[in-house]
Amino acid sequence: MPTIVVIGSVNLDLVATVDRLPAPGETVTGAELSRFPGGKGANQALAAQRLGADVKLVACVGSDTAADEALTLLRDGGVELSDCQAVDDIPTGTALIAVAPSGENHIVVAPGANRRLAPDLLALPTGDALICQLEVPTDTVAKAVAEFDGFICVNLAPAMQIDVSVLQRADLIVVNESEAAWYGESLSACVGMIATTFGAAGAVLSRQGEDIARTKPPRVNAVDTTAAGDTFTAALTVALVEGQEPEAALQFACAAGAAAATKLGAQPSLPTRDEVIALL
Repeated sequence: MPTIVVIGSVNLDLVATVDRLPAPGETVTGAELSRFPGGKGANQALAAQRLGADVKLVACVGSDTAADEALTLLRDGGVELSDCQAVDDIPTGTALIAVAPSGENHIVVAPGANRRLAPDLLALPTGDALICQLEVPTDTVAKAVAEFDGFICVNLAPAMQIDVSVLQRADLIVVNESEAAWYGESLSACVGMIATTFGAAGAVLSRQGEDIARTKPPRVNAVDTTAAGDTFTAALTVALVEGQEPEAALQFACAAGAAAATKLGAQPSLPTRDEVIALL
Protein backbone atom coordinates (compact mmCIF):
# COMPACT_ATOMS: atom_id res chain seq x y z
CA MET A 1 0.00 0.00 0.00
CA PRO A 2 1.76 3.21 -1.14
CA THR A 3 1.62 6.28 1.07
CA ILE A 4 0.46 9.36 -0.82
CA VAL A 5 0.56 12.97 0.39
CA VAL A 6 -2.01 15.28 -1.20
CA ILE A 7 -1.65 19.05 -0.96
CA GLY A 8 -4.75 20.84 -2.16
CA SER A 9 -8.18 22.28 -1.76
CA VAL A 10 -11.20 21.32 0.31
CA ASN A 11 -14.59 22.65 -0.83
CA LEU A 12 -18.24 22.19 -0.14
CA ASP A 13 -19.96 21.65 -3.51
CA LEU A 14 -23.42 23.10 -4.11
CA VAL A 15 -24.67 21.16 -7.12
CA ALA A 16 -27.69 22.19 -9.20
CA THR A 17 -28.89 19.53 -11.65
CA VAL A 18 -30.61 21.25 -14.58
CA ASP A 19 -32.32 20.22 -17.81
CA ARG A 20 -29.68 22.17 -19.73
CA LEU A 21 -26.77 24.47 -18.94
CA PRO A 22 -27.49 28.20 -19.33
CA ALA A 23 -26.00 30.33 -22.08
CA PRO A 24 -24.13 33.50 -21.00
CA GLY A 25 -26.61 35.91 -19.43
CA GLU A 26 -29.42 33.34 -19.37
CA THR A 27 -31.33 32.11 -16.30
CA VAL A 28 -32.38 28.46 -16.17
CA THR A 29 -34.86 27.43 -13.48
CA GLY A 30 -36.34 24.16 -12.23
CA ALA A 31 -33.02 22.84 -10.86
CA GLU A 32 -32.59 20.34 -8.03
CA LEU A 33 -30.01 21.37 -5.40
CA SER A 34 -27.64 18.99 -3.57
CA ARG A 35 -24.65 19.47 -1.25
CA PHE A 36 -21.52 17.30 -1.52
CA PRO A 37 -17.96 17.37 -0.15
CA GLY A 38 -15.52 18.38 -2.90
CA GLY A 39 -12.42 20.34 -3.85
CA LYS A 40 -9.73 18.96 -6.15
CA GLY A 41 -7.35 18.17 -3.32
CA ALA A 42 -9.97 16.44 -1.21
CA ASN A 43 -11.34 14.55 -4.21
CA GLN A 44 -7.90 13.27 -5.20
CA ALA A 45 -7.10 12.31 -1.62
CA LEU A 46 -10.27 10.27 -1.14
CA ALA A 47 -9.97 8.75 -4.62
CA ALA A 48 -6.42 7.56 -3.91
CA GLN A 49 -7.54 6.14 -0.54
CA ARG A 50 -10.41 4.21 -2.11
CA LEU A 51 -8.08 2.91 -4.83
CA GLY A 52 -5.71 1.33 -2.33
CA ALA A 53 -3.32 4.00 -1.03
CA ASP A 54 -2.70 5.28 2.49
CA VAL A 55 -3.36 9.03 2.13
CA LYS A 56 -2.45 12.14 4.10
CA LEU A 57 -4.17 15.43 3.18
CA VAL A 58 -2.54 18.84 3.73
CA ALA A 59 -5.18 21.58 3.43
CA CYS A 60 -6.93 24.56 5.03
CA VAL A 61 -10.62 24.90 5.89
CA GLY A 62 -12.60 27.57 7.69
CA SER A 63 -13.68 27.44 11.34
CA ASP A 64 -17.28 26.89 10.28
CA THR A 65 -19.91 24.18 9.98
CA ALA A 66 -19.20 23.85 6.26
CA ALA A 67 -15.75 22.47 7.15
CA ASP A 68 -17.28 19.55 9.06
CA GLU A 69 -19.56 18.82 6.13
CA ALA A 70 -16.71 19.08 3.62
CA LEU A 71 -14.44 16.73 5.60
CA THR A 72 -17.04 14.09 6.47
CA LEU A 73 -16.36 11.56 3.71
CA LEU A 74 -12.59 12.03 4.00
CA ARG A 75 -12.74 11.28 7.71
CA ASP A 76 -15.09 8.34 7.23
CA GLY A 77 -12.93 7.04 4.38
CA GLY A 78 -9.76 6.85 6.48
CA VAL A 79 -7.80 9.78 5.00
CA GLU A 80 -5.29 11.17 7.54
CA LEU A 81 -6.41 14.74 8.37
CA SER A 82 -3.93 15.74 11.10
CA ASP A 83 -2.30 18.21 8.65
CA CYS A 84 -5.62 19.79 7.68
CA GLN A 85 -5.77 23.16 9.45
CA ALA A 86 -8.80 25.26 10.44
CA VAL A 87 -8.31 29.01 10.01
CA ASP A 88 -10.41 31.87 11.41
CA ASP A 89 -12.18 34.77 9.70
CA ILE A 90 -12.55 33.10 6.30
CA PRO A 91 -15.07 30.48 5.16
CA THR A 92 -14.40 27.00 3.88
CA GLY A 93 -14.04 26.92 0.09
CA THR A 94 -17.25 26.60 -1.90
CA ALA A 95 -17.92 25.41 -5.45
CA LEU A 96 -21.10 26.30 -7.35
CA ILE A 97 -21.76 23.58 -9.93
CA ALA A 98 -24.45 23.25 -12.59
CA VAL A 99 -24.80 19.77 -14.09
CA ALA A 100 -26.75 18.84 -17.24
CA PRO A 101 -28.29 15.39 -17.92
CA SER A 102 -25.32 14.60 -20.20
CA GLY A 103 -22.96 14.98 -17.24
CA GLU A 104 -21.46 18.20 -18.63
CA ASN A 105 -20.98 20.89 -16.01
CA HIS A 106 -20.21 24.53 -15.28
CA ILE A 107 -18.15 25.21 -12.14
CA VAL A 108 -17.43 28.44 -10.25
CA VAL A 109 -15.17 28.20 -7.17
CA ALA A 110 -14.92 30.61 -4.22
CA PRO A 111 -11.58 29.45 -2.72
CA GLY A 112 -12.09 30.80 0.79
CA ALA A 113 -9.71 29.13 3.25
CA ASN A 114 -7.84 27.36 0.45
CA ARG A 115 -6.04 30.68 -0.17
CA ARG A 116 -4.57 30.50 3.35
CA LEU A 117 -2.42 27.43 2.66
CA ALA A 118 0.68 29.61 2.43
CA PRO A 119 4.26 28.28 2.19
CA ASP A 120 5.02 29.19 5.80
CA LEU A 121 2.08 27.02 6.96
CA LEU A 122 3.20 24.02 4.93
CA ALA A 123 4.08 21.01 7.05
CA LEU A 124 5.09 18.37 4.51
CA PRO A 125 4.61 14.76 5.64
CA THR A 126 6.73 11.96 4.23
CA GLY A 127 5.35 9.51 1.70
CA ASP A 128 5.98 7.55 -1.47
CA ALA A 129 4.23 10.08 -3.70
CA LEU A 130 2.95 13.67 -3.69
CA ILE A 131 -0.10 14.94 -5.56
CA CYS A 132 -0.69 18.69 -6.01
CA GLN A 133 -3.18 20.81 -7.95
CA LEU A 134 -3.55 24.57 -8.40
CA GLU A 135 -6.57 25.40 -6.22
CA VAL A 136 -4.13 26.48 -3.48
CA PRO A 137 -1.37 29.13 -3.77
CA THR A 138 1.11 28.18 -6.48
CA ASP A 139 4.10 29.22 -4.36
CA THR A 140 3.01 26.59 -1.83
CA VAL A 141 2.88 24.00 -4.61
CA ALA A 142 6.36 25.06 -5.78
CA LYS A 143 7.77 24.71 -2.26
CA ALA A 144 6.21 21.28 -1.76
CA VAL A 145 7.51 20.03 -5.11
CA ALA A 146 11.01 21.32 -4.34
CA GLU A 147 11.15 19.70 -0.89
CA PHE A 148 9.36 16.38 -1.39
CA ASP A 149 11.48 13.25 -1.67
CA GLY A 150 9.51 10.78 -3.80
CA PHE A 151 7.28 10.50 -6.87
CA ILE A 152 5.62 13.83 -7.70
CA CYS A 153 2.37 14.34 -9.64
CA VAL A 154 1.11 17.83 -10.43
CA ASN A 155 -2.37 18.30 -11.88
CA LEU A 156 -2.13 21.66 -13.66
CA ALA A 157 -5.74 22.60 -12.93
CA PRO A 158 -7.15 25.14 -12.98
CA ALA A 159 -4.76 26.44 -15.65
CA MET A 160 -2.58 29.31 -14.40
CA GLN A 161 1.03 30.46 -14.37
CA ILE A 162 3.34 28.11 -12.47
CA ASP A 163 7.07 28.26 -11.76
CA VAL A 164 9.00 26.34 -14.40
CA SER A 165 10.80 24.44 -11.63
CA VAL A 166 7.52 22.62 -10.92
CA LEU A 167 7.36 21.38 -14.51
CA GLN A 168 11.01 20.35 -14.42
CA ARG A 169 10.79 18.48 -11.11
CA ALA A 170 7.47 16.63 -11.53
CA ASP A 171 7.54 12.96 -12.47
CA LEU A 172 3.97 13.25 -13.81
CA ILE A 173 1.99 16.21 -15.11
CA VAL A 174 -1.77 15.79 -15.68
CA VAL A 175 -3.77 18.14 -17.93
CA ASN A 176 -7.01 17.94 -19.85
CA GLU A 177 -7.27 18.98 -23.48
CA SER A 178 -8.09 22.64 -22.80
CA GLU A 179 -5.38 22.95 -20.12
CA ALA A 180 -2.82 21.43 -22.49
CA ALA A 181 -3.74 24.07 -25.09
CA TRP A 182 -3.50 26.86 -22.49
CA TYR A 183 0.01 25.84 -21.39
CA GLY A 184 1.14 25.13 -24.95
CA GLU A 185 4.87 25.04 -25.53
CA SER A 186 5.65 25.67 -21.85
CA LEU A 187 4.94 21.97 -21.24
CA SER A 188 8.12 21.19 -23.18
CA ALA A 189 9.98 22.05 -19.93
CA CYS A 190 8.66 18.77 -18.46
CA VAL A 191 11.23 16.00 -18.29
CA GLY A 192 8.82 13.51 -16.69
CA MET A 193 5.60 12.07 -18.09
CA ILE A 194 2.60 14.12 -19.26
CA ALA A 195 -0.90 12.63 -19.16
CA THR A 196 -3.41 14.47 -21.36
CA THR A 197 -7.09 13.57 -21.04
CA PHE A 198 -9.74 13.95 -23.75
CA GLY A 199 -12.92 12.98 -21.91
CA ALA A 200 -14.74 10.05 -23.50
CA ALA A 201 -12.06 9.98 -26.24
CA GLY A 202 -9.50 8.69 -23.73
CA ALA A 203 -6.03 9.79 -22.68
CA VAL A 204 -2.43 9.85 -23.85
CA LEU A 205 0.71 9.42 -21.75
CA SER A 206 3.85 10.94 -23.24
CA ARG A 207 7.43 11.71 -22.33
CA GLN A 208 9.45 14.48 -24.00
CA GLY A 209 7.13 14.61 -27.00
CA GLU A 210 6.88 10.85 -27.57
CA ASP A 211 3.69 8.89 -26.82
CA ILE A 212 4.32 5.94 -24.51
CA ALA A 213 0.69 4.87 -23.93
CA ARG A 214 -2.74 5.65 -25.34
CA THR A 215 -6.15 4.25 -24.34
CA LYS A 216 -9.88 4.91 -24.22
CA PRO A 217 -12.13 4.51 -21.16
CA PRO A 218 -14.83 1.87 -20.91
CA ARG A 219 -18.25 2.96 -22.14
CA VAL A 220 -20.44 4.21 -19.26
CA ASN A 221 -23.63 6.19 -18.76
CA ALA A 222 -22.23 9.57 -17.66
CA VAL A 223 -24.28 11.34 -14.98
CA ASP A 224 -21.82 13.91 -13.55
CA THR A 225 -18.22 14.38 -14.71
CA THR A 226 -17.26 16.72 -11.83
CA ALA A 227 -14.67 14.43 -10.20
CA ALA A 228 -13.68 12.31 -13.20
CA GLY A 229 -10.43 14.20 -13.77
CA ASP A 230 -9.49 14.10 -10.09
CA THR A 231 -10.12 10.36 -10.01
CA PHE A 232 -8.00 9.87 -13.12
CA THR A 233 -5.12 11.81 -11.53
CA ALA A 234 -5.26 9.82 -8.30
CA ALA A 235 -5.60 6.48 -10.08
CA LEU A 236 -2.71 7.10 -12.45
CA THR A 237 -0.46 8.12 -9.57
CA VAL A 238 -1.42 5.07 -7.49
CA ALA A 239 -0.86 2.71 -10.43
CA LEU A 240 2.52 4.15 -11.41
CA VAL A 241 3.80 4.22 -7.81
CA GLU A 242 2.73 0.60 -7.46
CA GLY A 243 4.98 -0.20 -10.42
CA GLN A 244 2.37 -0.81 -13.12
CA GLU A 245 3.58 -0.38 -16.69
CA PRO A 246 2.46 2.87 -18.39
CA GLU A 247 -0.15 1.20 -20.63
CA ALA A 248 -1.76 -0.71 -17.74
CA ALA A 249 -1.59 2.34 -15.45
CA LEU A 250 -3.31 4.52 -18.06
CA GLN A 251 -6.05 1.94 -18.61
CA PHE A 252 -6.62 1.76 -14.86
CA ALA A 253 -6.82 5.57 -14.61
CA CYS A 254 -9.24 5.91 -17.54
CA ALA A 255 -11.51 3.23 -16.09
CA ALA A 256 -11.45 4.95 -12.69
CA GLY A 257 -12.34 8.30 -14.24
CA ALA A 258 -15.18 6.71 -16.20
CA ALA A 259 -16.54 5.04 -13.07
CA ALA A 260 -16.55 8.39 -11.24
CA ALA A 261 -18.77 9.90 -13.95
CA THR A 262 -21.58 7.41 -13.34
CA LYS A 263 -22.88 9.00 -10.10
CA LEU A 264 -23.92 12.48 -9.00
CA GLY A 265 -21.57 14.47 -6.78
CA ALA A 266 -17.80 14.61 -6.52
CA GLN A 267 -16.82 12.43 -3.57
CA PRO A 268 -19.91 10.17 -3.44
CA SER A 269 -19.02 9.10 -7.00
CA LEU A 270 -15.41 8.08 -6.31
CA PRO A 271 -14.97 4.37 -7.09
CA THR A 272 -13.28 1.68 -5.05
CA ARG A 273 -10.48 -0.40 -6.53
CA ASP A 274 -12.80 -3.39 -6.90
CA GLU A 275 -15.30 -1.26 -8.87
CA VAL A 276 -12.57 -0.13 -11.26
CA ILE A 277 -11.28 -3.65 -11.78
CA ALA A 278 -14.81 -4.86 -12.47
CA LEU A 279 -15.27 -2.11 -15.06
CA LEU A 280 -12.00 -3.08 -16.73
